[in-house]
Amino acid sequence: MSPEIRTIGDDDLRDWIAALATGFLRPAEASDEDIAFRKADYDPERTWGAYDGGRCVATFRSFAQELTVVGGAVVPADAVSAVTVLPTHRRRGLLSRIMANDLRAAKERGDVVASLIAAEYPIYGRFGFGPASWTTSWRIDTARAALDPRHAAPESGGRIDLATPEEVREFGPGLHDRFRVQVPGAVSRNHWWWQRDTGAVRLSGDAAGERHHAVYRSPTGEIEGLASYSYEARWEAKRPENTAHVHRLIATSPAAERALWQYLCSIDWVRHVTTGYRAPDDLLPDFLGDPRAAAVDEHSDYLWLRPLDVPRLLEARTYPVAATLVLEVEDRAGLAGGRFLLDASPAGTSCTPTTRSAELTLDVSELGALCLGDAAAGRLAALGRIQEERPGALATADALLRTARRPWCPDLF
Repeated sequence: MSPEIRTIGDDDLRDWIAALATGFLRPAEASDEDIAFRKADYDPERTWGAYDGGRCVATFRSFAQELTVVGGAVVPADAVSAVTVLPTHRRRGLLSRIMANDLRAAKERGDVVASLIAAEYPIYGRFGFGPASWTTSWRIDTARAALDPRHAAPESGGRIDLATPEEVREFGPGLHDRFRVQVPGAVSRNHWWWQRDTGAVRLSGDAAGERHHAVYRSPTGEIEGLASYSYEARWEAKRPENTAHVHRLIATSPAAERALWQYLCSIDWVRHVTTGYRAPDDLLPDFLGDPRAAAVDEHSDYLWLRPLDVPRLLEARTYPVAATLVLEVEDRAGLAGGRFLLDASPAGTSCTPTTRSAELTLDVSELGALCLGDAAAGRLAALGRIQEERPGALATADALLRTARRPWCPDLF
């Protein structure tokens, strides 16, 4: 018999968490703390399991999220996470069945997009998701960074202070809300995110080690940036070879961003700084006296988006020029397809169903890749993923959709 697909309740959590951990190659034993955290931070109507003979063999959850689009508006998103299928039950369509249920419910709720961080590239395109932002991480050799060795205070006149986890939980949410409306691709963080990220809640799979927090205050005293980091200690021949691993760094101004990176690269005994996931066009390397001191560790796709309401998605963002474009959006799931007239300008935008001839034909997943301004329509056409039906339509799409700075999602979810 085919496994049963259903939402779960509190009594299912221990088995569900064990299946989730197994899928991510972690120890399957769920602690009481794991159970308590999940009870506080999950929605039973949006948490799914597949059950075979009473045992959980696949997991899936979604939760409410806000996504920032180009121009600073936020749209409601269906954030997809905790997706696993046990190796004994692969290739049976379990994920397809659960995903269809979740996306249909998200559409009915009025979510504009679904979002996820793809652990594996080939899986999610068939469900209408496309890579909307990319990420890059660097490893900085502080000895080569060519910073002033006398550096002790930010050049802007502000200051760096250390903060306790309790203080971060107090000011962090407000700082993040000011930050995220500036960055297309940034997402909201709930109360439990801050509890876990600052160590107030620690689950069995979380990395051990103490985190430190540095805050940038502007000359007027306003908190404009936060860096959270930990140390990896190593000495060779009585010489420090320690590494500072940056877990999070957000800033609402370039001055704050510069000051925090300069601080991290100036800590005594720290020989290397790993940056964690940053925007591909991050300002960081050029904050250094020698940008070559920052070597790329990783560059990859990151945030994937699946449009659920094309008019609301395209009307929510801003556009740098005035133009019209007729899009034929194909959606095998029947959730967001159709032909739409995008009439955009810096003064305002409308996107409505139309019977006019299509100028570009694309899958809903390609619209997901384009909507935050990162992908280029011309490039996708060269790859055979978009069809230009009117000469010049690709150039129009790129003039409308592409952005000067690349989108960035700082968070894993």
